[in-house]
Amino acid sequence: MNQRAGGRGRPSGTDGSDFSYRMVVDSRYTKVAKAKYRLAKLIFAQAVTQLMIAANVFISLSKKESRDRVSVSSLAIGLVSILAGELGRKRSRSNFLKFYVFGSSMAILLPVAYLAMSNLSLEAFQNFTSLETLKIAAVLLGFVVQFFVIGTTISLIKNMAPPKRAC
Repeated sequence: MNQRAGGRGRPSGTDGSDFSYRMVVDSRYTKVAKAKYRLAKLIFAQAVTQLMIAANVFISLSKKESRDRVSVSSLAIGLVSILAGELGRKRSRSNFLKFYVFGSSMAILLPVAYLAMSNLSLEAFQNFTSLETLKIAAVLLGFVVQFFVIGTTISLIKNMAPPKRAC
């Protein structure tokens, strides 16, 4: 081993003087990597909100209350869209990501519209043990997370697209 290292010195081109010829990673690749990382956290936050809504549905079913069709449909749409978003994020599929943005938006807008049209009383906000409070908290958290999801996913899709060529 000493014989190979001794006497020959450093091969030409590796002393750092060739930096201008080396390839540079395009900034959009680093933007894609950062957006994918951020989107993974946001998908996890959406999964937590979906679990909160699912807990609300299961508790209301165990109390023999009427089934909330809006929450059940929101859960189904949310689950499918989260799976599509995770596949789109991992495999860089823009069609899956577009479906994810649309589906997750519908999954959160359904309960938002239902809560807006229902007659909520102030007792739900004052009584922190009620199911309505859990539902309201889950929907509001999901609504806030959805704004970040839309921005991050649009940025990710835009940076995943190949750059436009100048004519």
